[in-house]
Amino acid sequence: MRIKILVRLKGQILEPQGKVIEQSLNSLGFTEFSNIRQGKLIELDLPDNISKEEKVQKIDSACKKLLVNDIIEEYEVLG
Repeated sequence: MRIKILVRLKGQILEPQGKVIEQSLNSLGFTEFSNIRQGKLIELDLPDNISKEEKVQKIDSACKKLLVNDIIEEYEVLG
């Protein structure tokens, strides 16, 4: 099973990359866009023969141990 994990900076953390993207889009005439946040998408495969509970536990453990900096980032499992 293919799993997608979206990792973003927490809302209260200043995100300079998103601000640069927003300024660049504005300079190109895309003034409708605002409050841009940039994240990262991590995709991985897990075997289909493990239980849903075990998949959730393994994903959560991997995120907390390596994939996500819990202090400044949050994550969401997309599928």
